[in-house]
Amino acid sequence: MSASSAQPQALGTDVELEIGGMTCASCANRIERKLNKLDGVTATVNYATENARISAPAGYDLRDLIAEVEKTGYSAAVPAARQEQQETGAVERPDTELRALRHRLIGAAVLGIPVIAMAMIPALQFTYWQWLSLTMAAPVIVWAGWPFHRAAFTNLRHGTATMDTLISMGTTAAFLWSLYALFFGTAGTPGMVHPFELSVAPTDGAANIYLEVAAGVILFILAGRYFEKRSKRQAGAALRALLELGAKDVAVLRNGAETRISTDQLAAGDEFVVRPGEKIATDGVVLSGSSAVDASMLTGESVPVEVAEGDPVTGATVNAGGRLVIRATRIGSDTQLAQMARLVENAQSGKAEVQRLADRISGVFVPIVIAIAAATLAAWLGAGFPVTAAFTAAVAVLIIACPCALGLATPTALLVGTGRGAQLGILIKGPEVLESTRGIDTIVLDKTGTVTTGKMTLGAVHTAPGIEETELLRIAGAVENASEHPIAQAIARGATDRVGVLPTPESFQNLAGKGVQGVVEGHLVAVGRESLLAEWALAMPADLATAKANAEAAGQTAVVVAWDGAVRGVLVVADAIKDTSAQAIAQLRALGLTPVLLTGDNQAAAKEVAAQVGIEQVIAEVMPADKVRVVTELQEQGKVVAMVGDGVNDAAALAQADLGLAMGTGTDAAIEAADLTLVRGDLRAAADAIRLARKTLSTIKTNLFWAFAYNVAAIPLAAAGLLNPMLAGAAMAFSSVFVVTNSLRLRTFTTQATTPSSAAFRPRARQPIDD
Repeated sequence: MSASSAQPQALGTDVELEIGGMTCASCANRIERKLNKLDGVTATVNYATENARISAPAGYDLRDLIAEVEKTGYSAAVPAARQEQQETGAVERPDTELRALRHRLIGAAVLGIPVIAMAMIPALQFTYWQWLSLTMAAPVIVWAGWPFHRAAFTNLRHGTATMDTLISMGTTAAFLWSLYALFFGTAGTPGMVHPFELSVAPTDGAANIYLEVAAGVILFILAGRYFEKRSKRQAGAALRALLELGAKDVAVLRNGAETRISTDQLAAGDEFVVRPGEKIATDGVVLSGSSAVDASMLTGESVPVEVAEGDPVTGATVNAGGRLVIRATRIGSDTQLAQMARLVENAQSGKAEVQRLADRISGVFVPIVIAIAAATLAAWLGAGFPVTAAFTAAVAVLIIACPCALGLATPTALLVGTGRGAQLGILIKGPEVLESTRGIDTIVLDKTGTVTTGKMTLGAVHTAPGIEETELLRIAGAVENASEHPIAQAIARGATDRVGVLPTPESFQNLAGKGVQGVVEGHLVAVGRESLLAEWALAMPADLATAKANAEAAGQTAVVVAWDGAVRGVLVVADAIKDTSAQAIAQLRALGLTPVLLTGDNQAAAKEVAAQVGIEQVIAEVMPADKVRVVTELQEQGKVVAMVGDGVNDAAALAQADLGLAMGTGTDAAIEAADLTLVRGDLRAAADAIRLARKTLSTIKTNLFWAFAYNVAAIPLAAAGLLNPMLAGAAMAFSSVFVVTNSLRLRTFTTQATTPSSAAFRPRARQPIDD
């Protein structure tokens, strides 16, 4: 897509461009510098993802940005436009670049390997072997190596140098020297023998050819570049797979009849049918039916989630049970799947500080290497060595110093790490987040919805003498089932789970602020506060009074049940602790983090929850606006703070923290403010996220060390004439393959989450609106 063909587009927000023709990190660095010189433009170019993220002032014409990229010798296109052109056949598919590279590699291997073999094995050097070498090496150097020469010429026109400059200079110099030796020296003499040596020995330059060096370097570098590009495609597979998860069509209810349409025609508010085994087309709410939904593709959670009328469901999850009728609530780019893909893409397109350092170094590295190569040539000649020895040492310096591994060290690890995180339900918002995980020593946990389920749950049941627990639950549950109060619904759900179908009350009355009463199976039943007993003139038995007092002391909510003139029992209701929270706290401690429980709930309830999951430090009765203050105070104490939350009231604290982690089951505001999003509503994912981030950062450091140490050690050897140029080319290509392979090891990262063997009740008291 050229500047002339691009449609005018006024910019005022970030825009993304796909960049074509980049061959190394120096290319990306040059494009980035060129764009950043434009007034008001801020650009980040990523070599691994081959795209540029650009922020331009309002009214800026997109064509100017594309033209500026093309002035540097590269192509630029808007991703959406390129996709439309692909569909109409206007441009080649991205895989064409990989296919062309593979063809050049195959040609270089078929022609280059015999050239290398003849140069290395004297027994293969027949009478006119050198001329056959020239015939076979010339296509390798000119045709297979053409991308390097073209890029080097483009760089020369713009007064810059990249890795391709080193490759082109080295191989062209070797080829031209060989032509000189063959046509004007003694290398073309019939019967010439060229023994293979690992080190450079001073000899008469007119008797030596370096066709195997030029062909071998191009072959090895093409091989390295091909595997790099293929590995980058594999590393980005997680994002592509994420985008392909969604359903392609959907059965919409129109006038009571089902009509199958494409999902892109679905509108918010439409009702659609999902049968067993089908994917849910988009985010919505269940209108009728009940089923188990397999969300493992999005969340990594292997256990299907039971859904019924009124429950939210997420697009791309699979209906594993019954027929569901769903009303669409979010479509297209607003769905959770699209948001996940956007977060992953943003993370993979950004740059961490370590990557910016690598880019700056690679930008000045090439000119320095050229200077070193020139100095090497001059030093050898000045010391009286033959031209061939000086020339070979200089060429070896040019080849060994190619900074390809340096440019790939960070972006490949980011690609694989963030992609693997997406597969595990961990969304990393940006690469700078990785560095934030290094110094974290304190992790602040919101209580409701993070450590606990956020839902009222029936817990302990205390009965009066002579009353069976099942009888108490049946009668109390029947009355509460007619109420819409959260506590009443919690009791009704718990009773149904424990005793089955509940009877229907013959009459029902809601007593505002006190409880409910009704007639069940001939019994006049009252369920509610203790103050309700005064109206009935009933006294609480001593054992039940003690049980009620103990529950309230622990921060729980106690409900009294009475019928036929006597108190029959006490039901304890609370916010249940998630089954995995205690295990998650243990994993966070193992990472060297100090957990802190932060909640707006009362002190007793907070301490009870903290005690059961293993948290020692509790900050309770905190208003939403004060959560930021708490995080700030911890930071002022020298703590490096991570915050985990799920509510709107947590958003500011998540943003204030050094590292914010949002539960994916929480609100959009919390997710937007966080650095990491945990798709599963499982606190263990927080430990996994920090482990993955640290592992990715460790991989980046290993890659950078390898690239730096390799160049630092190899350049002096090459300058000293101790490294054959062909071996230098092979080693340089291997270093790039090593970096990519090391990054791909992140694909084996696994979660430490295991399903607990049992789920004990975890209590909680009231549920204030500020938590």
